[in-house]
Amino acid sequence: MSRQKKQKRKKTAGDYLLTLVLLIAIGAFCFAGFNLIHIYLEYKKGTDEYAALEELAVTERGPDSQEGQTEENAGENTSAYPQPPITVDFAPLRQVNEEVIGWIYVEGIPSISYPMVKGSDNDYYLHRTYEGTYNFAGTIFLDYENKGDFSDCNTIVYGHNMQNGSMFGRLNEFTDGDAYEKSKYFWILTPEKNYRYQIFAAYRTGVSSDTYTLFLGPGEEFLEYANRMKTYTEIQTEDVEMGVRDKIVTLSTCTGNESTRLVVQGKMIDAVPTTN
Repeated sequence: MSRQKKQKRKKTAGDYLLTLVLLIAIGAFCFAGFNLIHIYLEYKKGTDEYAALEELAVTERGPDSQEGQTEENAGENTSAYPQPPITVDFAPLRQVNEEVIGWIYVEGIPSISYPMVKGSDNDYYLHRTYEGTYNFAGTIFLDYENKGDFSDCNTIVYGHNMQNGSMFGRLNEFTDGDAYEKSKYFWILTPEKNYRYQIFAAYRTGVSSDTYTLFLGPGEEFLEYANRMKTYTEIQTEDVEMGVRDKIVTLSTCTGNESTRLVVQGKMIDAVPTTN
């Protein structure tokens, strides 16, 4: 009986091409996996840092201690002022970063509770955490051209729209959810005073829109601006009367579209002396 020898199959150009495609696919998969792990670790690092800062400096108030009268009716009795849902100890925060100027707390989205800083430009804290380490989450920061005591007509506050909902990642719940129905107020706490703001507008706008106008001081130009901002809102808000000497804070974050931003604006209605 004859024995047939098995012929070795020659590799064709198609085989080499298939192998190359397979290797490229494996490489792309590994690269994507590495990026996902890197992104997860970045998110976790930022979240862990801010959670530690909150544990270090923030204490929640009991519901009873938050009740009070408005500033106009309170007189000199500071305990009668409306009180924020939290208290903040700025001494340990200053030990970590001397550029801290306040702490923001949004009643309708309590997870928005972060320290605020003011740098010498609008770039440094864009991708640096409160502790100064590089991280895409960055820090909540004031426009460098604003005063750090929130005395400007329009103070602009920036924060990233993080995919895990951290920083200003949930700010769109004012336009796309029920955050305003939960509460129309947000707070900015400082070592000297706690400022309460009533939200009057939430909307998307262009990166170069007049929303980002800064003013040298109070006047009719600012009043016209404030009343115009009210007309931009995408949600139904309670009418807020504007005056020449009112103070506005504009919270700003990205939308996923490089040409637009999401903003929430509030008018200062209380300036409560700190009691802690």
